[in-house]
Amino acid sequence: TTLTFVLSVGLFVGYDPAVSTAITPQLADMSSAWFPDSLDVKYHVGIDGLSLLLVMLTTLLGPIVVLSSWTYIDEKQKGYYTLFLILQTGITGVFTSFDLFLFYIFFEVTLIPMYFIIGIWGGTDRIYAAVKFVIYTLVGSLLMLVAILFLGYEAGAAVNNGVFTTDWYKLLEYNVPLAQQGWLFGLFALSFAIKVPLFPLHTWLPDAHVQAPTGGSVILAGVLLKMGTYGLLRFCLPLFPNAAQSSALLFGILAVIGIIYAALVARVQEDAKSLVAYSSVSHLGFVVLGLFAFTTEAMQGAVIQMVNHGLSTGALFLLLGMLYERRQNSVPVLTTLMIFSVLASAGLPGLNGFVGEFMILLGSFKSTVLSAPWLVVLAATGVILAAVYLLHMVYRTFFGELDQTANAEMVDVNGREFLLMAPLVVLMLVMGFFPNPFLRQTKPTTEFLLNTIEEKRAAALEQAESKPSTATVPVAPPETETVSIDPEDLTLPPQ
Repeated sequence: TTLTFVLSVGLFVGYDPAVSTAITPQLADMSSAWFPDSLDVKYHVGIDGLSLLLVMLTTLLGPIVVLSSWTYIDEKQKGYYTLFLILQTGITGVFTSFDLFLFYIFFEVTLIPMYFIIGIWGGTDRIYAAVKFVIYTLVGSLLMLVAILFLGYEAGAAVNNGVFTTDWYKLLEYNVPLAQQGWLFGLFALSFAIKVPLFPLHTWLPDAHVQAPTGGSVILAGVLLKMGTYGLLRFCLPLFPNAAQSSALLFGILAVIGIIYAALVARVQEDAKSLVAYSSVSHLGFVVLGLFAFTTEAMQGAVIQMVNHGLSTGALFLLLGMLYERRQNSVPVLTTLMIFSVLASAGLPGLNGFVGEFMILLGSFKSTVLSAPWLVVLAATGVILAAVYLLHMVYRTFFGELDQTANAEMVDVNGREFLLMAPLVVLMLVMGFFPNPFLRQTKPTTEFLLNTIEEKRAAALEQAESKPSTATVPVAPPETETVSIDPEDLTLPPQ
């Protein structure tokens, strides 16, 4: 896992955002046919401005999860680490796929290892949480598969000489008819909304987080949930632009409801992991709001916020795991790290969480698609509520009265645990004070996606307007010529 992270740093250093003005994947681009010529389905992966930071986040959390599990996972260790590596492979594949069918395969690959990680190494109600996670995800996946099959055949008939295709570029060339956009967008969007999760499809997440082991919670909150928001941005919005813009206000309202509702529920949670789980629902509501604002600032903010949420929430779950493992006294370093992570998650200016939320709110306020400044005002209250419930958690955990004698003497953070937290703390500071290097990598791709969305939206409208009408047109009867007949012409010849 460490080697994978080092390689991803090389991708970041070698990545040239100027090359991706046409969303050209770089560096690891690879395309090879899987099937005969009758199916245009390829193993096609690559890196662009949208996937670069998410791949880095995935590979960064990999060694952190492995190191954090050394003392917690004390049985069936080979199985645990094997499943985790399969899970990391699937997540990386999701973020690098430039073929829709390949994306679906990697999307499904992540399901099984996460099920076993929760079901075998989780808490007392782990089976219930694991089964609930699988049922929700499978329902969404089946809906997406139906949409992929239909879209592949329709796109193949239109732009690929009748050959079924799920190639990213071929799909971008195909203008989905308005009559089909609505239900296709609905199937894709529902599948991704379950994974985000977007209110009211979020009920599986608190159970999964509470029951999952520390490493499972870190990877679930850090990157697994981002597969949903990534899918919305990569596929839903550019492939079905008219349906997406028509549904923008609905998704904006659901996002804001999720921001406020989850924040209020988090405030009354007794379990700290459950509180952080609901905070994820609230924070990812900001990401969904930014995506459906259809402005450069909001979309860039959404991409950055995916990464910021992975850093700060991953750090919170790591620290909670450290607390769960020990039962002894004054822990100043652990307390400091927790307060720092909480402030980053709450969006304190100067830390990473502020950048994404500010750009999302700014871009959403300027959005002509949403045209609802009141949504932005309501969403902004979520920032205040986040500070309330997160700081309340810190107070009760570290500064409240001692109500359990077993906690009378706690051991502070050791060297291994400090090493786990160090890269997350550094990145939270760097992205808070110097966000431009990261924003510069994502800007060309987000601008291209917005331009593509607008061009395809206009093309679909033009296609609908130019389509010949099938209504019946009245046809005038043929004109008849009047012929005069001489009576003598009717005289019969003599017998």
